[in-house]
Order: sequence, then C-alpha cells, then structure tokens
Amino acid sequence: MTTSSVSLLEQQLQNLEQLKTLLDNELKLISSRDPEALIDLLKQKQSLLDQIQQADQKIANLSQEQLADPDADELKTAIEQRVDDCKYLTEINAKAVEQGQLRLEHLRNLILEARSKESMTYNKSGKPTSGSRGGGVKA
Repeated sequence: MTTSSVSLLEQQLQNLEQLKTLLDNELKLISSRDPEALIDLLKQKQSLLDQIQQADQKIANLSQEQLADPDADELKTAIEQRVDDCKYLTEINAKAVEQGQLRLEHLRNLILEARSKESMTYNKSGKPTSGSRGGGVKA
C-alpha cells in the first residue's frame, strides 16, 4: 500500500470524525432552537460532505493492490464504523426536527383555537383551520 493511499484513508477518517462532531452540535442547536447558528453549522456540514464525497471518489479509484494492507484494513473498518455512527446521529437529528415540527404544529393549533373558537373548522385532512362558517349561505 502506498503512503498516499494511507494518507487518503486517514484524511477520510478525520473528515468523518469532524462530521460526527458537527452532527452532535447540530442536535444541540436543534434542541436550543438557534436558527442562525444552525444555518452556519449546516453550511459547514455541506462543505464537509462535499470533501467526504470527493475523497470517496479518490478512494474508489485506488486499485486493490493499493488497498491490500493490514493498515488499510484497519482504516477501512474505522471508516465504516464512523459512517455508521454518522448515519445513526443523522437519524436522531431527523427525529428531533420532526418532533420540533410537531410541537410547532400543535402550538399553531392552540393559537388558532384560542383566537377563534367559534370559527374553527377542519380541512379534508382533519387539520384545524380558522375560517368563517357557512361560506356565504344566507337563510
């Protein structure tokens, strides 16, 4: 295995470690509801994901001989573990965002109910909406 292939795998492992750290920070920002900081973090994350994708392409272009080494096997195993860790953290973050959206929807519904109890109606999907009853029907 060449030094360049080892350094490429090591760099990919470092990239994935950074991604894992960003995903941990992302969850904290989702929980704290700090949109400006979250947007900045998402830009960093996108840049890092681009770097990871480029490194993946370079690794895919390496020959089997270049990757046939016990050191390479250890690095590949570590990389696969970091990828699994990042996938897990991404799922957690997605669930946190989903829960936040559900809380906001619930809060929105409470505000609609408080604002116009008499005119509360439901749309086709069963979600509460505010509007006039009767729609212009005159007796």
